[in-house]
Amino acid sequence: MSKPSTFTAALATMLGATLGGLFLWRSIRTQKRKALKGPASAEPIQAQLEADVTLSQPARKEPQTQKLLRAHSLLEVPPVIVSSPEEWETLWPDFQTDLSVYPVLGLDCEWVKSMRVSVKGKASAVSLLQLATFSGRCVLVRLLTFRNAQLPLPEGLVGVLSDPRVLKVGVGCYEDGKRLTHDHGLTLSCTVDLRYLALRQRQAVLNNGLSLKSLAADLLHVTLDKSLELRCSDWEADVLTQEQMVYAAHDAQISVALFFHLLGMNKEPRLPAEGESVFVQLASCCQGLVDVPFRVRYNGEGEEGERRRRSRKSTVESPESGDQQVPDPRRNKRKPLGVGYSARKSPLYDNCFLHAPDGQPLCTCDKKKAKWYLEKGIGELVSDDPFVVRLLFEPSGRPDSQKDYYLTAKENVCVVCGKADSYIRKNIVPHEYRRHFPAEMKDHNSHDILLLCTSCHAASNVHDGVLKQRLAEEHSAPQGCEEGIRLLEDADRRRVRSAARALLSASSGMPQSRKEELLSVIQSFFCNGQQEVTQEMLQRAAALETRIFNESYVPHGLKVVQVYAERSLRGLMELERCWRQHFLTSMQPRHLPPLWSVNHNHDKYLRKYGEDLQIQLN
Repeated sequence: MSKPSTFTAALATMLGATLGGLFLWRSIRTQKRKALKGPASAEPIQAQLEADVTLSQPARKEPQTQKLLRAHSLLEVPPVIVSSPEEWETLWPDFQTDLSVYPVLGLDCEWVKSMRVSVKGKASAVSLLQLATFSGRCVLVRLLTFRNAQLPLPEGLVGVLSDPRVLKVGVGCYEDGKRLTHDHGLTLSCTVDLRYLALRQRQAVLNNGLSLKSLAADLLHVTLDKSLELRCSDWEADVLTQEQMVYAAHDAQISVALFFHLLGMNKEPRLPAEGESVFVQLASCCQGLVDVPFRVRYNGEGEEGERRRRSRKSTVESPESGDQQVPDPRRNKRKPLGVGYSARKSPLYDNCFLHAPDGQPLCTCDKKKAKWYLEKGIGELVSDDPFVVRLLFEPSGRPDSQKDYYLTAKENVCVVCGKADSYIRKNIVPHEYRRHFPAEMKDHNSHDILLLCTSCHAASNVHDGVLKQRLAEEHSAPQGCEEGIRLLEDADRRRVRSAARALLSASSGMPQSRKEELLSVIQSFFCNGQQEVTQEMLQRAAALETRIFNESYVPHGLKVVQVYAERSLRGLMELERCWRQHFLTSMQPRHLPPLWSVNHNHDKYLRKYGEDLQIQLN
């Protein structure tokens, strides 16, 4: 056989084998597809698995609705407008069902942003409140419609906004809460700014800043329409357009999607630990970030840095505080923002004992303190286990009885849930109040320092915020508003400084009339118009300090303590009792140390100092 004939035969054989293999593969594939085909297989199994992430397991009998949809799926859920109590009551049961699964609400607000004045001639107020659940269900509440019709806001809406066990997440949601309080008297608690959460989770792809639009694009690959035409549209119109409704709903829906993405719950399903609620699990991931306003320090230097510092406005006044493009603070060499606290690495209680010279037990202490007495030669070791040191001098005081809190051994466990692997010290009476107590009530106050695990600590802080807000309202002790600013900007001194800097930098090209106007400003400030402005005076004016101390500044904690101190010792004991009872009621601890009491040391104070003790606050 010739060579061409051999080549042709080989080629024909290869082609035949190839065609036969293709035919066989197609037959097998067709049979498999028929076997898998069923009445419920409307979409491929793999696609369904990728679309939903469930946190339930059959053994735990969790609700079958615990599914986290992809961001694109959330945005497809149409919003519903609410303009009356009846419309709210129709939707509220479905919202409650969603919140019972994941107590998280995406939140945003809209108002007319045209020079802070509405198109109807009234001062700009929040017009629209957007709320979205994990399922994408979104309600758009027209707050101004309620107010104009003199209709009361639904109790369910007011309650869920102030509920300390429902997280409200978004960009600028703390500032939105301030607006809601100012404009409609609504209390918004348990807010978490997604920008802090993004920085804490060390997201490496934050390339475009920290606005909601940037986070959606960088983390979820979702493009939000933030056109000026929509942002500054008429949110007080009698009928909102479809574009306005979609724009508003997407802000709330994407906030929920970002929250679960930043916690990693759309990739790695996690069940709450035994005895732990879903809220506690979520709140533990946000410890230190609840109800914290977002703050950014610019690191720019020179004229550019000064220009940015001058141009910053308060978040309440800025009409677009939730959408502003914020530089990524991770580039700052300072400590990153939003870094939370860590659990203790060593036990708090060593349960060492100190005894009087005659052998009477005095108190428990840590081992370092007990060894100090030995090293100084003023104590002797009685036993190693338990570690007991007998003092060689008469102590300044002895316990009233052997049933004393400070004589009991204490466990290194969370007093709420009993966890022993990680814990943090919890000040039952917050330090911002305790620090102003008189010295007589600050001695031996370790009774009010307990151990909590990180999850319970986060939940307790949420509850504490509610009580602090109530104390602030009852006693006119605001937190973080104008009355609470230690340094205030003096407008007159700022005007003088600006005039001097303008004259020093651009005097040659300035019109004579403007130059005389600026000189008169400096002249009236320094010499009451009776002396000419010198070069030295200009330099002094250009370096003028514009911030002055606010003499009326009183910190929130001090103001509250002052109110209770007006009733002398019993008033301060009532404040102590209030915080201790609040901890018991809100956290329901199951592992408190023996003899822990809401009235700890109160009888002792009255016997030792009397009810008429002169209170000297620190």
